[in-house]
Amino acid sequence: MTSFQIEGGRRLSGSITPQGAKNEALQVLCAVLLTSETITISNIPNILDVNNLIALLGDMGVEIHQLAPDTYTFKADNINIEYFQTKDFYTKSASLRGSVMIVGPLVARLGKAIIPKPGGDKIGRRRLDTHFVGIQKLGAEFSYDADAKRYEISAKKLTGCYMLLDEASVTGTANILMAAVLAEGTTTIYNAACEPYLQQLCRMLNSMGAKIKGIGSNLLTIEGVISLGACTHRILPDMIEIGSFIGMAAMTASEITIKNVAYKELGIIPESFRRLGIKLEQRGDDIFIPQQDNYVIESYIDGSIMTIADAPWPGLTPDLLSVFLVIAAKAQGSVLIHQKMFESRLFFVDKLIDMGAQIILCDPHRATVIGQGDNLHLRASTMSSPDIRAGIALLIAAMCAEGTSTIHNIDQIDRGYQDIDKRLNALGANIKRI
Repeated sequence: MTSFQIEGGRRLSGSITPQGAKNEALQVLCAVLLTSETITISNIPNILDVNNLIALLGDMGVEIHQLAPDTYTFKADNINIEYFQTKDFYTKSASLRGSVMIVGPLVARLGKAIIPKPGGDKIGRRRLDTHFVGIQKLGAEFSYDADAKRYEISAKKLTGCYMLLDEASVTGTANILMAAVLAEGTTTIYNAACEPYLQQLCRMLNSMGAKIKGIGSNLLTIEGVISLGACTHRILPDMIEIGSFIGMAAMTASEITIKNVAYKELGIIPESFRRLGIKLEQRGDDIFIPQQDNYVIESYIDGSIMTIADAPWPGLTPDLLSVFLVIAAKAQGSVLIHQKMFESRLFFVDKLIDMGAQIILCDPHRATVIGQGDNLHLRASTMSSPDIRAGIALLIAAMCAEGTSTIHNIDQIDRGYQDIDKRLNALGANIKRI
């Protein structure tokens, strides 16, 4: 097991550039299966989940060439259908939740797909109904083999239709969208997710020859085409990593600049940090965070406690709530963190409480943080990372704590953050990988 040893109490300084967005990468990489022509994708993050998906595509028969550290070409002109029946495919795809998004492209192009029950973070039940019901409405048939724990999907022909999604699932919308672009006729998806990464997928598909309208809204209209062609695509900076760096700067009273953030795509994220009293400035396409020894949480006009809650885009992404929770511990004032989507994502707060944070876990979805301001003196601790986002929150806490902390199971952090120890050490942190 790989671990981090973190010397706390060190301030950061300098500039850092965010990696490419993990969530977008998983979508657009699956989209290469929609064509036999060459797709070039740049700004691909070098992280565990993405690397595992690239390896899986290669095992499926996709021809892959690395042109630069963050740039690859993909040509899916000879997909090996027999590979989907192998134990190797089952093992690799079951460990990667993003692999579920190969279903839409494979059914659209080959008329069949097999996918094990996906893995990923242990943050509560994560429904696949939206994916499957939407693709079923296009004409696919699903069956579940309980003994093999896998889904088998087939379709003689996909036909466009109107559908109203029961939830604005990002990966569900992406999966249905990738099936619909090659379906016969017109598909209308209402209550579609409209996150920037989904918009990026739409733009990539259109550059391949798809006909998608309504990009950026929750009503997508897709006119099916016979085939798709080649394209070149660049992935956005990772908004979750950008938010994590803002939280690190605030928690360690550091002055840093985050470069090339695609600011207009960050939505409500910068303003949400300002609600916790954190100062940040937009400088061109960079974010500058000045040194701040303390910050004060806002309250509502009527004086009631501030609430930070996740919501579908353009609301606050749930992936940042773990970061907001930990940085609130050092603020002056109190805030209610309401994680609506996943019932297990707040269960890491016991580790923060052990370190000295004042947090009340109200129920699986809500935690009240009583910020202690200058009176907060987090104690070094030994802990384990339960998932990607909790892992980065614990790393932030350890960087602020007095003494040396150890975080085990950092493979979880590596799944979403590229060389995080090396990049933070370049800013003045002292993180050892052991």
